[in-house]
Amino acid sequence: MKVKELMVKNVITLQPDTSVDEAAKVMNENKIGCLVVVNDDCIKGILTERDLLERVLEQCKNPKETKTSEIMTTGVIVGKPDMEIYEASSIMVKNKIKKLPIVEKSQLVGMITLSDIARAVSADKKTIELMETLSNMHVI
Repeated sequence: MKVKELMVKNVITLQPDTSVDEAAKVMNENKIGCLVVVNDDCIKGILTERDLLERVLEQCKNPKETKTSEIMTTGVIVGKPDMEIYEASSIMVKNKIKKLPIVEKSQLVGMITLSDIARAVSADKKTIELMETLSNMHVI
């Protein structure tokens, strides 16, 4: 199964100068765990729930005064729509990430998450093996 068959195509994005307060509202309104930060159609970062917890809440920053660019994760790892699900899973396991933006010709075209992969009922053997690894990713 290819990533393009499973990925979410309507990825919600925001600008780097968006306040963290506004970003959190967008995440809550859309019931999503991350936002891709873009500028001039280029991915600049990704803002996850973990970023909000560690870089705003834990550090007691004011979310109305803090910009997304100050707390987002940069150096975003991306996948391609034509890669196999097991390849995307491997990238996610190797890099310990749960969300993988999908890019084609330098443009954001989708997003795939561990939840999306877990929902794939007709997974092939390689994907099933990787899902077992992913489910134990945080075990100490």
